[in-house]
Amino acid sequence: MIVVTGGSGFIGSALVWGLNQRGVNDIVVVDHLRKTEKWKNLVPLRFSDYFDKSDFIEKLEAGYFGNSIRAIFHMGACSSTTERNADYLIENNYRYTARIATWQEEHRACRLIYASSAATYGDGERGYRDKENELHLLRPLNMYAYSKHIFDLLALRKGWLQHIVGLKYFNVFGPNEYHKEDMRSIINKAYPLVRDEGKIRLFKSYRDDYKDGEQLRDFIYVKNAVDMTIFFLDNPKINGSFNIGTGTARSWNEVAASLFQAVGRPLNIEYIPMPDKLKEKYQYYTCADMTKLRSAGYSHTCMSLDAAVKEYVRDYLNSNKHLSLSSG
Repeated sequence: MIVVTGGSGFIGSALVWGLNQRGVNDIVVVDHLRKTEKWKNLVPLRFSDYFDKSDFIEKLEAGYFGNSIRAIFHMGACSSTTERNADYLIENNYRYTARIATWQEEHRACRLIYASSAATYGDGERGYRDKENELHLLRPLNMYAYSKHIFDLLALRKGWLQHIVGLKYFNVFGPNEYHKEDMRSIINKAYPLVRDEGKIRLFKSYRDDYKDGEQLRDFIYVKNAVDMTIFFLDNPKINGSFNIGTGTARSWNEVAASLFQAVGRPLNIEYIPMPDKLKEKYQYYTCADMTKLRSAGYSHTCMSLDAAVKEYVRDYLNSNKHLSLSSG
């Protein structure tokens, strides 16, 4: 049995899809659906059971699952970078993860792979190297990132990172992110405007060393992110903190150009003011250092930005489709 927490969310449901593609269907999905549309991500997928996150952690700690769990992919978290309820983020992102890791410490036969975030790197002043001995140097810019960071530090301090895996996901985009509202990728959010009105809106730059739209991010297609994640299931002796990205930084202007090309419209960008609340917490540059993952043996090549955006538009956004067993 494989458990995927956050299994109806963006990366979580894509991970269930990736496991289904391998013929793995004995999957327990854990989430907290509430009144969201996340459930739609699960409709085309195969899994054996579903538990609310509160029920799951209680059953896990009470021994309900016995020794049947082969691996836990802990993708569940509040991923909103603008969430201001610090108590909620600590309980949901830090404390819940710590409970799972404490259980895993007593059940080493179970593999634990959890989602950290590239947001923990802060403004990037100290680089984007996924080295455990540099974790204490990082300075996150928002409470979401901090809630992830303090678990990374706990896992390091407790020695857990010697036998579990923490993955720092960079800017993931692709199918099954429809429900994420403001946390959707710019590709998903801008698609209707590009399709219907032939324009896109991007934030202006407020630094002299970056022109408008030339802020840089490491954008990775969700299918590539899933492939990297499953690599750690296949290689149980590889542990620690790892980046999940492409290793290449691309500008928002380049993303816009890829989107317009995929839609078949001429490029038309409107630069708009950035909200004041974001200005001091905005990352102008992110780029995953992929040396560690490559050295660990991961050799697959990521789809190019143009190819990934084209597939996303053609196979999913044009028809509002989700990842399914027929998706390649």
